[in-house]
Amino acid sequence: MTAFWCEHAVLPGAVRRSVRILVEGGRIRDVLPETVAEPTDTTLGGVVLPGLANGHSHAFHRALRGRTHDGGGDFWTWRKAMYAVAQCLDPDTYYALARAVFAEMLLAGYTAVGEFHYVHHPAGGRRYDDPNAMGHALLTAARETGIRITLLDTCYLAGGLTATGHLPLDEVQERFSDGTAEAWAERVEALSEDDSTRIGTAVHSVRAVPREHLAVVGDVAARGARPLHVHVSEQPAENLACQGFYGCSPTQLFAAEWLLTPMTTAVHATHLSDNDIELLAASRTTVCFCPTTERDLADGIGPARRLHDVGVPLAVGSDQQAVVDPFEEARGVEMNERLASLQRGRFDGTELLATATLNGYRSLGWDDGGLLASEHLADLVAVRLDSPRTAGSTAETVLFSATAADVTDVVVHGQHVVREGRHRVGDVGRLLADAITAVTR
Repeated sequence: MTAFWCEHAVLPGAVRRSVRILVEGGRIRDVLPETVAEPTDTTLGGVVLPGLANGHSHAFHRALRGRTHDGGGDFWTWRKAMYAVAQCLDPDTYYALARAVFAEMLLAGYTAVGEFHYVHHPAGGRRYDDPNAMGHALLTAARETGIRITLLDTCYLAGGLTATGHLPLDEVQERFSDGTAEAWAERVEALSEDDSTRIGTAVHSVRAVPREHLAVVGDVAARGARPLHVHVSEQPAENLACQGFYGCSPTQLFAAEWLLTPMTTAVHATHLSDNDIELLAASRTTVCFCPTTERDLADGIGPARRLHDVGVPLAVGSDQQAVVDPFEEARGVEMNERLASLQRGRFDGTELLATATLNGYRSLGWDDGGLLASEHLADLVAVRLDSPRTAGSTAETVLFSATAADVTDVVVHGQHVVREGRHRVGDVGRLLADAITAVTR
C-alpha cells in the first residue's frame, strides 16, 4: 500500500486539510482528513483534486494548433485543413503524435481521455494487416504515458447529408469507413480492455451514419455495456440537413432509434430545440461541451444551464486541442453562460468541478472515478496555490484561477506519472514538435 499526504484535498462535500489518501491496487482504500503525514508518504502540496476527465478528444487535431486559427471561414473551411492532416497519418506517426498529446494532457491535469477515433484504415480505404492498427497505436500511446483511456471507436459510413440524402465518401473519408455497420462492429469486438482501458462506441454524426445503420451501433453499445458518444447539432447546417431528409432533428433521430440512454453522451449539443432538451433529459444522456473548440470554430454557445436545470449531466472535453487545459474548459461553461445570459454565477465551483471529474468519468464508462473516496480510482491532481495565477485563491476557488501550468503532480491508477511538473516520458514539448513535424512535413 502507498500513501499520499495532501496539504488540501477536495473531498465529497468539502475541502479538507492534511489529508492522507491510502492507495492499493490502483484504488483508494481510505481517506483520512486532519491526519499527520507518515515518513513514507508522498507529499502533494497545494490542493489535490480528483482526476480530471477529457470527455472528447481527437488527438491528431493537435497538429493543427497554431496553423488554423488566424484565418477566416467557419467549421467547414477548417475541416479541409483537418482532413489534410488525417490523410498523412499512419500507425507510426499516429502513435508518436498521440503519445506526445496524451503526455501534454497529463501535464495539464487530465487523468482520463475519451478518444473519439475514426481514422481507422490506410489512405484509399484499404486495410492494414491488423484492422485495428490505428486504434492499437492510440492504446499503446495511452499505456506508455499513463493516461486512462476510453477508445470511442467511431462508425463512419457516409460522406455527408443534404436534404436529398447521404453523400458518398470522398477520398479522405474512405479511410474512416468500414463499409458497413456490421464490419465496424466486427472490428470493434476484436479490441480488448484492461485496468486502464475501456472500449467504447461512437456514431460520428447523423451526417456520417445513415439511419438504417444506427441500430447496429446501438446494439454493440448495449450488448457490451459500452459508452456511446455522438456528435450532435454542432452546426446549424447539420440540423437543416437532418430536418430536410429525415424530418426531425439529430437528437430526435437518435431518440427514435433508441440511442439515447444513460450510457450515451451527446458531444457539443450546441443548437438544440426545446424538444431536444426534453429528450436528452428524459433519457439521462450526458452532454459534453468543448468550449475552447466551440469558440475557436465559431460553433456557437450551447444551452448549458438549461440542460443542467432539467437534470442533464454535463462533461467537458478538449476536442481539437486548440487548448489542452481542463480548467479553461470547465470555466468556459460558466463564461459562455455569462456571455449568453448577461449574468454571472450561472454555475458554482462544485458544479463546474463535477463537469470535469465525476460526470466526465461516468461518460467514459468509469463509474468509480472522479471522486476522492474509498473504493474509487486512485486518480489525483495536485494544483499550486502560490503561482502568479493562483496566489490569493483559496482551495475552494482555485478552479476559477488555475491553468494547466499550475498542475504539479498527477497520479493515475496509483502511479505517479507527473512529478513537480515533469512527465516521466521526458521533454513533452520536444516530443510534440517532433511528432507534428513528422505528420505535417
